[in-house]
Amino acid sequence: MEMSFHTRPFAFDRVFVDAPAARPAEAPEAMSIEIETLRAELSRMREDHHTELARARVDGFEAGLAQARNEREAALLSAVDAIQADLESIGGTLDTTRAELTRDAAELALAAAGHIAGRAITDQPVNAIDDAIGRALAQVARGTELTIRIHPDLETDIAERIARRQAGDRRRLNLHVTPDPSLSPGDARIEWDEGGLMVDRAAREAAVREELEGLMMAAPGRPN
Repeated sequence: MEMSFHTRPFAFDRVFVDAPAARPAEAPEAMSIEIETLRAELSRMREDHHTELARARVDGFEAGLAQARNEREAALLSAVDAIQADLESIGGTLDTTRAELTRDAAELALAAAGHIAGRAITDQPVNAIDDAIGRALAQVARGTELTIRIHPDLETDIAERIARRQAGDRRRLNLHVTPDPSLSPGDARIEWDEGGLMVDRAAREAAVREELEGLMMAAPGRPN
């Protein structure tokens, strides 16, 4: 049996290069850590941005508020100055008016008090004298003799008052009524050994007038 051989030229110029070894895949865990780090950094940057923005807004608001306060204070000071100027302009007039009203009121009170003080003796002289007798009895010892000097026109009325007083008192009252033409109607003089009392319309009016005139002199704006 015949055998046939086939020959091919050998490619001596062919270059054989070793294929690079395959790179091992990066571990998934390391990539996850890097991604989380980037996300955290991004979140922090966003928070910083919001913080700076909020701070800028607050600073702007406070600056505006401070300016508004300054403007308000300036307006208030201006208004106060205007009011003060108005008050000073009318202050003198008010002081004068108040002084005049005070003086007029004191003069009216003086006239009224003097009228009332005298009227108690003029319109009801018996009552005024009877009250004086009661004050005298309160000052003296029991049984002390009292001499009551009055105008003759009042002798009967005073005697009746003494009798009424004696009826209401258990102790014996040693009272003697003596007419005295030198006394004005309504005046009386009550005497005892150690002292006496005087019912005097003119003196009472003078005392009231003196007291009220002292108040008038002390009133603001009263001329000296």
